[in-house]
Amino acid sequence: MTTLILATLILGVGTFAFRFAGPVLRTRADLPPRLEKLMGVAVVVLFAALVATSTLLDGRDFVGFARPAGVVVGGVLAWRKAPFVIVVLAAAGTAAGLRLLGVP
Repeated sequence: MTTLILATLILGVGTFAFRFAGPVLRTRADLPPRLEKLMGVAVVVLFAALVATSTLLDGRDFVGFARPAGVVVGGVLAWRKAPFVIVVLAAAGTAAGLRLLGVP
């Protein structure tokens, strides 16, 4: 138990240090415009990869078609600027409805 608490404290301090260092060091370091643009694109790519793996895989197995269909419905509604509650309910309802119909 002591090891768990110590690890949690170390990770918390490290996270705070990284978050604090960003604004402090931002004024001291000048990044080339191309690198700043590349970092912005990298965020989008990493986020898209996270969404894709969470949507399509459960461990190493394909989750079926109901979850990706729900994510697509939610994504389209979010893109169309629907209220957040509607997006979540429509995505969950789509996935649940397809599973109820027997779609894996």
